[in-house]
Amino acid sequence: MNKTMTLRSTLRLSALTLAASAALLTGVARAGEVEVLHWWTSGGEAKAAQALAATMKAKGHTWKDFAVAGGGGDSAMTVLKSRVVSGNPPAAAQIKGPSIQEWAREGVLTNLDDVAGPEHWDQLLPPQIAAGLKYKGHYVAAPVNVHRVNWLWVNTAVFKKAGIKPPTSWAEFFTAAEALKKAGVIPLAHGGQSWQDFTTFEDVALGVGGAAFYKKALVQLDPTALKSDTMKEVLTTFKKIKGYTDKNAPGRDWNLATAMVIRGEAGMQLMGDWAKGEFLAAGKTPGKDFECVASPGSAKDFSYNVDSLAMFQLKNAANAKAQRDLASALMSPDFQELFNLNKGSIPVRLNMNMDKFDACAKQSSKDFVESSKGGTLVPSIAHGMAVPSAVEGAMKDVVSQFWNSDKATVEDTMTKLVAAAKAQ
Repeated sequence: MNKTMTLRSTLRLSALTLAASAALLTGVARAGEVEVLHWWTSGGEAKAAQALAATMKAKGHTWKDFAVAGGGGDSAMTVLKSRVVSGNPPAAAQIKGPSIQEWAREGVLTNLDDVAGPEHWDQLLPPQIAAGLKYKGHYVAAPVNVHRVNWLWVNTAVFKKAGIKPPTSWAEFFTAAEALKKAGVIPLAHGGQSWQDFTTFEDVALGVGGAAFYKKALVQLDPTALKSDTMKEVLTTFKKIKGYTDKNAPGRDWNLATAMVIRGEAGMQLMGDWAKGEFLAAGKTPGKDFECVASPGSAKDFSYNVDSLAMFQLKNAANAKAQRDLASALMSPDFQELFNLNKGSIPVRLNMNMDKFDACAKQSSKDFVESSKGGTLVPSIAHGMAVPSAVEGAMKDVVSQFWNSDKATVEDTMTKLVAAAKAQ
């Protein structure tokens, strides 16, 4: 009996050991490394990236951060191209707008329908946002958020001291700028980089011409609109703004310009809602320390920038599974809430509860839904959402040349914009 009991115990122990070993091996096979290339490196953005890393680690995967500094992402794209060409792409990279389709045409992105289908992404996303994440009808990228680009950020104390209110038109903007100048404050904090110049330019185009003009000129690239009287007014207004920036603006990063408003060195900044993440990281409260208002003349419009991660084809099965878990995590309600509370943006999912979000985000979410229904939701060229990258680069060059040159004329600039729109 003792020998029988010993044998049974031994067999039972062996079975348990084998089961444990199998479970361990299964866990090893499931867990993979997920490498993500991004440029979320400033205060609020870095916190958001850390939230994503924590989410993946909680799923048992190894997170490999591949951060490349530079708000516009140009440096990151240069690094990404070299990695892909060498046959060693990351699992995911921060790519958006028409660039997603450009990468997909190269045959290097992976189909995410096995995640998007069961999780009903088509029902959770606005149609125009979903379309931008697909190639030939198949998802190849996962969205993280929606940023509103056409925001004006205001230091409440500085405005109160100058005896002015946030402007709602460009005429009011220049009146406020003069008052700030007399109060000894830099009216507008600006970073002289091409994408920041164009952010200001498209804010003016939206405020002066409205959504219909914006779409015709800057999305459809209609030559008549690009050389119209409305574009003359846009360029004239845009150039006038430069007189209210400071001489140290050239080359300044966007978050350093935001810091000028936070410290009260400047009164305003025209920048997307990622700037709010900087205010929050500095301990500032919306409605008390700072105000978020639509850029002058664009209260009923919404210029959007959607951050997304395009997924590359991977050879390693465990890493490919981790990549799928990443895509699923990006669209989960918990992550959408956590990431966007840190980033300053709003969830891309349409069924999200906004109770934990501040007044700026709630207003942004409301305007996002209303503008998508009303036809005034427009993609941002400055942030890679509207036109092919070659056209975007050419138009940015033209606009920055006009901004920086005292000799550049409105007429010549309109002609150059028409030519830039044909860039391939």
